[in-house]
Amino acid sequence: MTPDPVRVLVADDQAMLRGSFRLLIEHTPGMTTVGEASDGAEAVALARLELPDVVLMDIRMPGVDGIEATREICSTAELAGVRVLILTTFDLDEYVYAALRAGAAGFLLKDTPPADVLHAIRVVAAGEALLAPSVTRRLIAEFTSRPEPGRPPARTLDGVTDRELEVLRLIAQGLSNDELADHLRLSPATVKTHIGRLLAKLHARDRAQLVIVAYNTGLVGRREG
Repeated sequence: MTPDPVRVLVADDQAMLRGSFRLLIEHTPGMTTVGEASDGAEAVALARLELPDVVLMDIRMPGVDGIEATREICSTAELAGVRVLILTTFDLDEYVYAALRAGAAGFLLKDTPPADVLHAIRVVAAGEALLAPSVTRRLIAEFTSRPEPGRPPARTLDGVTDRELEVLRLIAQGLSNDELADHLRLSPATVKTHIGRLLAKLHARDRAQLVIVAYNTGLVGRREG
């Protein structure tokens, strides 16, 4: 039985870029586009209407920007299955931090090679991993070193086991499931079990939110000694 295609909504204020992404996706087996949005408000409206698996979301758009649109999508219960993949021009764009806090599952540079864009869409749609190429590792490192003054931890780590803390720490370092399994000498199925328990215990939507929990609770991002 053929699996359903990954359904993608493209949101960018530049028509040429939207069209390029749409053509790339439409010509890829197992993927389809469900719409194009030129601003954040339109992206939210189309997400409600079409319930895509993934929204490719530009940050800088007129009116409602990508950050606010991401926040609205990720905080809406009926859109719980919709995952946002941020598009940005700069690999360490300040806006990316806000987008991750808003609930984005990962991010891509606009000049990412087409094959990597398609891989990222599949990864985010599967909910398996926060993207972890070298640029994302740098993003996580920067993100976890920048405290937000006056913001208390969103969650605590009460009830999380030592092994789960170890898994959480490695997730925050950008390791994929396969890398976690190799590092911890566990089976991929066991790794997925630990991650599922972390998501449930910490009331996290996805791995990106686990990274934020690891930072907000001080598990990572602070120097020892």
